[in-house]
Amino acid sequence: IVGPNGCGKTNVAEAVRWVLGEQNPRTLRGERAEDIILNGSRERKPLGMAEVSLSISNPSGILPIDYSEVEITRRLFRSGDSEYLLNRTNCRLKDITSLFLDTGIGQSSYSVIESRMIDAVLSDRAEDRRLLLEQAAGITRYKTRRRAAQRKLDTTSQDLLRIGDVIKEVEAKVRSLNYQVGKARRYKRY
Repeated sequence: IVGPNGCGKTNVAEAVRWVLGEQNPRTLRGERAEDIILNGSRERKPLGMAEVSLSISNPSGILPIDYSEVEITRRLFRSGDSEYLLNRTNCRLKDITSLFLDTGIGQSSYSVIESRMIDAVLSDRAEDRRLLLEQAAGITRYKTRRRAAQRKLDTTSQDLLRIGDVIKEVEAKVRSLNYQVGKARRYKRY
């Protein structure tokens, strides 16, 4: 997007970034998420929600979805509720994020480059450069899946530990009940 200062280039870039799932209000020049919603002016009343829709032409199938045109919509209400829509159907942020992984399109991908991102490439911080290079190489989808799988494995391990504790408790009760059964049988015999 090219144009003179004050023509709204940053507003357009931030709208694209926001509809693709940006969560940090400071990245969008705000303090809170609700700062995006129009508070009103002399000519206009305050609004109850903010909405951005982004239509993407997909005839070549770059996006892994069976539509030649994809429309992503994000709404934020004053109550703090937020909703995402994919082709006018409610979905999760995770669905939108996974749709754009490794396509070069995303809230912080290399296709939306701001001056601060150029600074990140040129910075001394290896993490900043690495993140940008991983996005360009197309491995972020796999790293995201790997982190999700690792979280699931950790959760399952915790569940197994809890089940082991429950089994130990039940085994102790079974031993105690077996002892009591033996006593009851001896009592009946006498």
